[in-house]
Amino acid sequence: IYTDAKIRNIKSLDAPVSGGDIGAKNGTLSIMVGGDKNVYEDVYPLFQILGQTINYVGQAGLGQHTKMTNQIVIAGTIAGVVEAIHYAHQTGLETDTMMKCISKGAAGSWQLEHNGQAILDNNFNPGFYIKHFIKDMKIAQKEMSDRDIQLDILNKVLEMYTNLNEDELGTQALIHHYEKEN
Repeated sequence: IYTDAKIRNIKSLDAPVSGGDIGAKNGTLSIMVGGDKNVYEDVYPLFQILGQTINYVGQAGLGQHTKMTNQIVIAGTIAGVVEAIHYAHQTGLETDTMMKCISKGAAGSWQLEHNGQAILDNNFNPGFYIKHFIKDMKIAQKEMSDRDIQLDILNKVLEMYTNLNEDELGTQALIHHYEKEN
């Protein structure tokens, strides 16, 4: 896109975001921008409308690569959250108390606080659709495959989501993977 735009004398940036629908609605997205620095500086005021964490990460394409690192972290984190909740269910833990105990310690994260609570509330409405997460994980998987590198956790989480066939639900629906096993 960057090369085609440049040939046509059009300015282009790749600027993926993180923060889901809540971040978009509240103007608190994290924005990862790749492309020409002067173009980034020109449109920075527009980014400020959409987000609070706005970072120029380098040349064209690096915004997208940064987004992929975000998705890789989320894949591992959401898998950990759903496994912890599944473990709690299987061992008879009171999940609300368990969440209070672990959410402010070293295990604390946005995924645990928001999607973990959504799981406990039986709320599988999408803040971020499974189908979009699968798309992103496949992009990261292909990038690494092209480099002969395997990302074991990403590959496993992608397999779990793909087997769910629940593309219209939110990413927290990964808990259904564990429920189907029992």
